[in-house]
Amino acid sequence: MREAIFVIALGIVLWIIAFVFAIVMNADTNVLWICVIGAAFGAMGLRYTIKRGRKGAL
Repeated sequence: MREAIFVIALGIVLWIIAFVFAIVMNADTNVLWICVIGAAFGAMGLRYTIKRGRKGAL
């Protein structure tokens, strides 16, 4: 389970880095929203994985 949490957290960090990079590069609004939604889905996945891991399902 630790590997899954690490991968999901790494994905969230990469989405945040992409968001900052998109802001610096003055990207289109759609690109910014894609980064925000990607990080949000990653956060939901992280929460779900931790919750399922505590129940012993993973």
